[in-house]
Amino acid sequence: MAFYFEPFENRKPPEPLPYRPGIELLWQFLIVVALVFGARYIYWRWDASLNVDALWFAVPLALAETLAYIGLILFTVNLWQTRDYPMLPAPGGIAECVDEPDMPDRPVAIDIFITTYNEDEELVRLTISDAKAVCYPHSIDMHIHVLDDGRRASMRQVCDEEGINYITRSNNIGFKAGNLRNAMEQTGGDFIVICDADTRLFPSILENTLGYFRDPDVAWVQTPQWFFDLPQGRALPDWLARYAGTPGRWLGRAVETIAGPVRMGYDPFVSEPQMFYDLILRRRNAANAAFCCGAASIHRREAVMQAALRAYSQAIDSEVQRLSADIKDAQTRKDFQEALQGQMVLETELTPYKFHVSEDIYTSIVLHADPARRWKSVLHPKIESKMLSPQDLLSWTIQRFKYAGGTLDIMLRDNPLFKGSMTVRQRIMYLSTFWSYLGCLWNFVFLIAPIIAMFTSVSPVAAYSMDFYLHFLPFILLNELAFMFGTWGINAWDGKASYLSFFAINFSALSTVLKGEKIKFHVTPKERQEGNFLPLVMPQIAIVALTLLGIVYSAWRVFLQGQVQDMPMFIVNLFWGTNNIFCMLPMIRAALWTPADEEPPDKEPAGKVLANASPSTPSAY
Repeated sequence: MAFYFEPFENRKPPEPLPYRPGIELLWQFLIVVALVFGARYIYWRWDASLNVDALWFAVPLALAETLAYIGLILFTVNLWQTRDYPMLPAPGGIAECVDEPDMPDRPVAIDIFITTYNEDEELVRLTISDAKAVCYPHSIDMHIHVLDDGRRASMRQVCDEEGINYITRSNNIGFKAGNLRNAMEQTGGDFIVICDADTRLFPSILENTLGYFRDPDVAWVQTPQWFFDLPQGRALPDWLARYAGTPGRWLGRAVETIAGPVRMGYDPFVSEPQMFYDLILRRRNAANAAFCCGAASIHRREAVMQAALRAYSQAIDSEVQRLSADIKDAQTRKDFQEALQGQMVLETELTPYKFHVSEDIYTSIVLHADPARRWKSVLHPKIESKMLSPQDLLSWTIQRFKYAGGTLDIMLRDNPLFKGSMTVRQRIMYLSTFWSYLGCLWNFVFLIAPIIAMFTSVSPVAAYSMDFYLHFLPFILLNELAFMFGTWGINAWDGKASYLSFFAINFSALSTVLKGEKIKFHVTPKERQEGNFLPLVMPQIAIVALTLLGIVYSAWRVFLQGQVQDMPMFIVNLFWGTNNIFCMLPMIRAALWTPADEEPPDKEPAGKVLANASPSTPSAY
């Protein structure tokens, strides 16, 4: 069976960003200076710049700037330094991975879990084949299991043909977390490798990661996720030549002479995870706060089970105390509690993975906060697998909504920041994650503020005077310069633009959680969905349209009606609004993108779905 990604099978993943101490030191110096100027700017905004005649506008914007500045501080702490864990030799036996001197040695036992629900069986077969090719320099006891919540006879047949274990269950309680729990009950490996249906492991994954577990306190190792099917795009001169011929090509070359190589259509959904794994999560190693992201992670079974047993015991004790609270006689209460506890031990299920749409980060929080054992986590910087990216905006939206909703649900319903035994730095790191998803609130203010100002001629600032520029420009310019070094080697613009344009998805997720609705686990489709995706980006289109209209209206008032006193406000909002428009455009273009965009007109499009297969619909898994 042919797959759309077959032409990309031989692509090689990028190497991890090299550690540059000089660049890091320069980043740290510049960002400290930028934060000082930022504090000066925020103080001035509240103390001397509010337009007292329009507090309804001035105060929300100043508040948004303040909240964004707090987010900047948190993000700075996150990116502060790179401290990779040393890679140690692969252990020859399990005795090298535990703190038990008298434990008899034996080969390390590995369970590879491949979770699936409704994905194409032949796609899973590719994942199985790559898992079977995993090698190790010592004797190892490795077993591959397909965890099929779709209960398909065809999937069982594939497993029989491949000679691996097939595991299913009679219900889908707990979705993926329940699927993993069910598999843990039927297996016994020392370490578990978690794979999605499309997680294609590289042969080196165990040899390069099991050495971290020589430290008996390491609970899991997360490896970067790499989407090998991302469109390569077209060089800007070639792309412009399609629409404007030779002049377009000349223009493209002129732009690249100034800005360097530019590719159009590359990663249209900003799925490229290098910014997240190689910068954000990797730099959390220094604080022992790299959290698990599910696929392509390796877990110590002992850590997961110990956390589950502790949570199991605490849940029973809490419920017993609640039910016996009204019994006044001490002996009667004791007898009742013992009987009730015995009954609940039999009836309560042990849950190694929290039944939650974001079971990966939830489990990370539980282990990091464990008061009895300071479990460690590792972000291994080298890519050890490949997987498929969303191929349309609907699939991308399903994925992003799940990420946002799951994280916000944890924050608002079971906030870990004031629980357990996490260090201060670990709490700050998790707060940074939560805070980023709340950014939709102040980002929306930043998007509509120039629109309001241009249509109403009301300024949120007392005056766009020299005082304003002396406070604002040093902060913003130093901040941009600092992050140029802080994200050295990564295209940071895409991350900034997508963070601003995600406001509608994150708003929807926040609203869902606040209303008490459950975030459902939808499998991200592995095939391109067909349809009109423009309705998904109507909020972004509205921002672009209103900003353009505001610019035209404001220019008409200033230049044609002679309202020259509004010229300073027009200039500020022109640049501000233009920035907002450029941040919205990539997501709007993603709604219109088709795989053929990356192929020359005389070639067959590489973005087809499975041959002779119809697109699947998002499931409820």
